[in-house]
Amino acid sequence: MADRIPVVLVAGFLGSGKTTLLNHLLRAGRDTRIGVVVNDFGAINIDSMLVAGQVDAMVSLGNGCVCCAVDVSELDELFTRLAQPRAGIDVIVVEASGLAEPRNLIRMVIGSDNPRIRYGGLVEVVDAEHFPQSNAQHPELTTHLRLADLVVLNKSDRVCAQRLTALRGQISELVGQVPVYATTKGRLDPGLLFDEPLRRPADGARQLSFDELLRDEHDHEDEEHTRTHADRAHRHLHDDYTSVSFDSVDALDPRALVEFLENPPTGLFRAKGFAAFGVEDERRKFVLHMVGSHIVFEPDSWARGESPVTRMVLIGAGLQVENALERLRATVHTEALPLDPRSMLGIWRYTPH
Repeated sequence: MADRIPVVLVAGFLGSGKTTLLNHLLRAGRDTRIGVVVNDFGAINIDSMLVAGQVDAMVSLGNGCVCCAVDVSELDELFTRLAQPRAGIDVIVVEASGLAEPRNLIRMVIGSDNPRIRYGGLVEVVDAEHFPQSNAQHPELTTHLRLADLVVLNKSDRVCAQRLTALRGQISELVGQVPVYATTKGRLDPGLLFDEPLRRPADGARQLSFDELLRDEHDHEDEEHTRTHADRAHRHLHDDYTSVSFDSVDALDPRALVEFLENPPTGLFRAKGFAAFGVEDERRKFVLHMVGSHIVFEPDSWARGESPVTRMVLIGAGLQVENALERLRATVHTEALPLDPRSMLGIWRYTPH
């Protein structure tokens, strides 16, 4: 699961800034090979490359990215082509039409039988300047926001601070714990959506495994700490995203971890890692991947000589760090006796069969 290619859906009403955000991801994620799928017809300019109304037209961009224009009914076939190992794609970003129904796109990705892709989240882009009018004319936009795993409040430089604060509050009331990320000109740090691959020199090029990615991050951090990514391409006007690492040599209570994930801290967008559970006769590693409200666990084996520890990384915008860490510490199983196997029922609910 960890090596599957994330499919990130970018949606939003006409003129909200989806293509601008996409262009920014292409420029900022220089070491990432992005498969870009444009679910629309007409002329769409992506980094000066023109995709002009052709169904299933694939355009190779200079940085190794691929751009396509497709109809919704052909998305699954295109995912299959982009996910082939020889394509070398790290992440697939689907820019939905401004009039698209996000629910159908989500179902298509989650319901796909392709073993090489996974759902990477729905990003809803909102025009801070015109959202009140657009939402009044098109009430379905409220439904779309409630489906989102991350809301990007774009063009926030076009409204005064007081109005921006009020708008963020209004949207937060609609979406609950979903992070609302304010920015301008689509400047969203790629690290919030997907991991930049760590590659070796050309003579032995490969993408590091999921465990190695976590281990590499852990080697450069203290056991528990936060890191604000201000040293990337630039600093955003209003928000930075935060990554929090958590390790435990003591096994976790699976019920407590499921409760944490089902009721996450405000601002949490992604969680990745693996866990050891203090359950009788349960000695496997459980790989976790969470995007928004979508949670997946997959049992795996510990590598030879590997200690059964828990290691997680949380990523979010406006994440309350100490609260998140305190709640994670509370998931540790502190009793001497192991837990009953029935305590794993919540984990199995999120395990693909």
